[in-house]
Amino acid sequence: MTNMPLTVRRSIELLGLFLVVAVLVIGHDIIMPVLMAFFISLMLLPVFRFLRKHKFPEAAAIIIPILLVAIFLGLIIWFFSAQVASLVNDFPQIKHNVSIHLNALSDWFSKISHISTKEQVKFINEKSNDLLGMAGQAASGAAVTLSSVFVFVGLLPIYIYLMLFYKDILLRFIFMWFKPDHHPRVKDAIYETESIIKNYLVGLLIQVTYMTILLGGILMAFGIKHALLIGVIFAILNLIPYVGALIGNIIGVLLTLTSSTELGPVITVLLVIAFVQFLDNNILMPRIVGSKVKINALFAILGVIVGGSIAGISGMFLSLPMIAVLKVIFDRTDTFKQWGVLLGDERPTGSPMKFPVFRKKVPVDTKPGIEKTKEKD
Repeated sequence: MTNMPLTVRRSIELLGLFLVVAVLVIGHDIIMPVLMAFFISLMLLPVFRFLRKHKFPEAAAIIIPILLVAIFLGLIIWFFSAQVASLVNDFPQIKHNVSIHLNALSDWFSKISHISTKEQVKFINEKSNDLLGMAGQAASGAAVTLSSVFVFVGLLPIYIYLMLFYKDILLRFIFMWFKPDHHPRVKDAIYETESIIKNYLVGLLIQVTYMTILLGGILMAFGIKHALLIGVIFAILNLIPYVGALIGNIIGVLLTLTSSTELGPVITVLLVIAFVQFLDNNILMPRIVGSKVKINALFAILGVIVGGSIAGISGMFLSLPMIAVLKVIFDRTDTFKQWGVLLGDERPTGSPMKFPVFRKKVPVDTKPGIEKTKEKD
């Protein structure tokens, strides 16, 4: 491929990128559970190796880590459902608070727009009927979405078990794609990918735990209602890079407005979230994850948006580790090294145009040398 013209090589790269995206769009229902199982199996590898080192049977060494993950996820779901149940019990008070906020908003809007309250109520009723119709159409497809979620969750433990059981075959398959001279690079890429994914996923689990405790505890200390629910929702949404934090702030404000008729608690929630985010982004998360590969913000946001459009929430969660794996692969290959530079955040210290291939060759005058050799002859 290196002997081909530059335009042909770049065209092949872009065509390959287009085909990869097309395959992900068409087969995301099949591919996303496999990718999720791949990342989780990498995270469980240390536990599997520890159990095998202590003479556990191979099947037991695979099943025990999967059960631990299932128990951990079950505890998160139980905790979240308990907080939601507490929110449902306060529904009458929430309804009263929402009506107060809507009346205040209606009075403010009528002052600045000169639209009467009756016209606003008529408009809201019309749009509510439209929304109910759209909700009915969405509910018809909810069963399909719910069934796909159950299939996704049901296939995950099977995929994880088989990937851990057949990991040697998968590694042999990868190495057979390359010449023996390239095997050291392939081995380095595999080790680095495993380290990055393990640090990233374990770091996310730790992040969810301490953000829930830290954010929920501080909000409870300030007397904010549903503080733990706000902490859980924000901690989970914060796993989605950049976009999740914004959605978490909006949901935190809405939950606070439904439980209070004043703006003081809303400001408190926003300030506490900003403080916790500052600690998370600048102190806690860099120490916990310690990733060797850093993705620039532009492609992190694009990855989240593209992943969400291709595979929904699972695509948004998996976008960053997938980009990190691609960067590791690109950095190890001469053909795609420029893509690794594009995804990273290592900004050039000098001018980005100062490369040897861009420097002009200075003509060398050889006439004096020729004359001197003739004189010697």
